[in-house]
Amino acid sequence: GAGPGAPRPPHLDVGQQQPGLPTAPPRSFQLDYEQDCFRKDGAPFRYVSGSIHYARVPRPAWRDRLLKMYMSGLNAVQVYVPWNYHEPLPGVYDFSGDRDVEAFLDLTAELGLLVILRPGPYICAEWEMGGLPAWLLWKSDIVLRSSDPAFLAAVDSWLHVLLPKIKPRLYQHGGNIISVQVENEYGSYYACDYDYLRHLLGSFRALLGGEALLFTTDGARAEELRCGTLQGLYATVDFGPDSNVTEAFGAQRSIEPRGPLVNSEYYTGWLDYWGGAHASTSAAQVARGLADMLRLGANVNMYMFHGGTNFAYWSGADLKAQYKPVTTSYDYDAPLSEAGDPTEKLFAIRTVISKFQPLPVGPMPPATPKYAYGRVDLHKHADLLDVLHVLSPSGPIRSQFPLTFEAIKQAHGFVLYHTQLPRDVPAPAPLSAPPHGVRDRGYVMLQKEYQGTLERDGQTTLRVTGRAGDALDVLVENMGRLSFGANFSDFKGLLGNLSLDSSPLSTWLIYPLAIDAAVQQGWPHAALPQSSGRGRSGPAFYTGTFETPGIAWDTFVKFPGWSKGQLWINGFNLGRYWPRRGPQQTLFVPGSVLRVGCPNNITVLELEGAPSTPFLLFLDQPLLNRTLSPMNSKPSGWGVRMKKYVV
Repeated sequence: GAGPGAPRPPHLDVGQQQPGLPTAPPRSFQLDYEQDCFRKDGAPFRYVSGSIHYARVPRPAWRDRLLKMYMSGLNAVQVYVPWNYHEPLPGVYDFSGDRDVEAFLDLTAELGLLVILRPGPYICAEWEMGGLPAWLLWKSDIVLRSSDPAFLAAVDSWLHVLLPKIKPRLYQHGGNIISVQVENEYGSYYACDYDYLRHLLGSFRALLGGEALLFTTDGARAEELRCGTLQGLYATVDFGPDSNVTEAFGAQRSIEPRGPLVNSEYYTGWLDYWGGAHASTSAAQVARGLADMLRLGANVNMYMFHGGTNFAYWSGADLKAQYKPVTTSYDYDAPLSEAGDPTEKLFAIRTVISKFQPLPVGPMPPATPKYAYGRVDLHKHADLLDVLHVLSPSGPIRSQFPLTFEAIKQAHGFVLYHTQLPRDVPAPAPLSAPPHGVRDRGYVMLQKEYQGTLERDGQTTLRVTGRAGDALDVLVENMGRLSFGANFSDFKGLLGNLSLDSSPLSTWLIYPLAIDAAVQQGWPHAALPQSSGRGRSGPAFYTGTFETPGIAWDTFVKFPGWSKGQLWINGFNLGRYWPRRGPQQTLFVPGSVLRVGCPNNITVLELEGAPSTPFLLFLDQPLLNRTLSPMNSKPSGWGVRMKKYVV
């Protein structure tokens, strides 16, 4: 990564020892309770680390992002392993392509970075269900993150697959993994089940050996540390630049009177929720807090250093009085932007680090080139209700009352619920769901005409008219299972009966929709459009193509006049768009998903209503905050940027 003949980073040298120190094993990474520090090969060691999530960064970009982190002066990276990303079905594992965690870890070693690994099993991370697989909920009474035998059995079988890949990469065994976190902020969870933490400690020890340095991370409050820590696991804390450093580390000291000070998540920014403001934290404030901690000799991991993107259906949600789904962008206002570009914040952080340890020699790699491919016209392919034979090849499941996603073994995406009006409804009557009974949004069609949307913690009633036997269809969207703040399992779909004028509707046909499978196989680009006279409202598919001018560069796509939906390019699911609610207005399109020399196939599933002239706009910069200037008042530097990237 650093070019031929470049000196090896000093922290990869093995076995160097100052005279007079007690002899340490040739490779060791240990806690020193006398000097309150880590010891690496016997010498005092401090890490300055940053979080990066390989599941949020396309594999072709891994090296670029990690090199930028190394060139910022970091000597370590902190990495989550999302269990549900690797075990989509019980006993079915996927470590290929973007999911090749071993290739990612090998790359960190090649670039001279140490690794702090966080394999969960729960990770939070604002990731779908905090990394836990949705199939755990097939057993509806399972108690997640507890010593429930059903949960422990699933965890153990996963750890027996994952941790043997990790063990040879531990620092003691010649690898670069210096420490491994057990669970994640467990003290913020209601269960407070020490038997569960003890069980995990036993499993990690058995599978990783006695030398591995195991630790926990919790918020810096007494009650969080009470339930999140365990004898035998080194306790660390997390806090952001708003916190009082002395108080926060005082909380860690209440559990660990001696040993290194560690902030495992120093927040460089924050996540965004749909319908909220775009988070931002000033570079100066982040830099100041970092300097304060480094002056104390503390070890710091910055969360996030590079946030990346919640592609497909991977974004999670929080429960804060109400359900708050996380945006597709996980930019996080981090030092490296969503597209991996160095920001002012990165340079402010690098300057602070340089005062405490030497920076690598050489320039910071530049921002990746972006290209504004411009306007691409789309055409309506079909209403969703007219292509159920493609999207649900196995056909519907019959049930007296609605079943959840989990009951029909569907993890993500969409399920269609179909029934008929039991009687004539000449005057508008309320069609209603129980409170919180639609998880998470229900798009309602009567006789294939879109009526409106029911929402989990929002509108739960629509007024309808119709005749006996009229088709009633509700397309239900899973917006992401709770990743934090959940004291219960987040089942998806219709959780209760829909009622018409207070009498429950029955006799449902329930269609599990395998939209991604169809789109990955090239649908609907090879199919003939199903022209329908119906308008632009309600769930429908739109398609279009564009060519790249000889080179495929990263870009950002804007949705002028669109409402809400999902975007695929060349079969790759780029995530949810929702410009109506914001703040995010553009989706990041990595150049690696684009093709050169042949058309790029765009597929859009619009859920509520497309513009009368449907088109997308490809830009060379993101709009993550709806309050940014509209497109016609070009930001300063726009012209320069355009010139630079025109081929």
